[in-house]
Amino acid sequence: MQNWSWLMDESASTIGPQIDRLYYVILVITGIVFVATELTLLWFIFKYRHREGRKAEYIQGSAKAEIVWTTVPAIIVIAIALASAGLWDEIKDPDNVPDNAMTVILTAKQFEWNLTYPGPDDELNTEDDFTVRNRLDIPLDRPTKLEMYSEDVIHSFYIPDFRLKQDVVPGMELMMWFQPTRTGEFPIGCAELCGIGHTRMRGTLTVHTPSEYQTWMNEQLQAQP
Repeated sequence: MQNWSWLMDESASTIGPQIDRLYYVILVITGIVFVATELTLLWFIFKYRHREGRKAEYIQGSAKAEIVWTTVPAIIVIAIALASAGLWDEIKDPDNVPDNAMTVILTAKQFEWNLTYPGPDDELNTEDDFTVRNRLDIPLDRPTKLEMYSEDVIHSFYIPDFRLKQDVVPGMELMMWFQPTRTGEFPIGCAELCGIGHTRMRGTLTVHTPSEYQTWMNEQLQAQP
């Protein structure tokens, strides 16, 4: 798939290029509008600048022009909203989660991310579950589904390299899923001001090969009390 990440680090998730493409479409549209608006402003400043002996004159408004400059932006905004809704549903709609996704429970609190994994039985809420803090470790060849909760205030789980961000709200169960495209370590941050320790609320997402993930899981199981 084409890499659209010429202003950012290359995306590391399957959904990343689509989000980048939409981002740059919006950037181009808003850039054109900005340049056109500023050039028009400069032209008006020059054309209607003060001149000695020149009197102001009344200019009749144009209903046709008002309809055009209202309709065109409305069409553009609706088109962007429809494209965004499609991507949103792909990531956030439970019906779109692949059947083979690994489910991890994420619990946010001031100021850490706690992640509960299924053990060897691949089922959550069983005796072999284990929990780690501030690190999300996943295998490369499998989608990951996050079930997200907050114990205290609103946090925002943000993985820049995956182009994913989700507010985590107290009293709500939220979800998103993703699949990595390459191994490596990627930063996790909180994108919502959640208290005095907000800047310390960081983590690491590590994408392993399947064998490396199995080794990591075994190490975590042995380290559990």
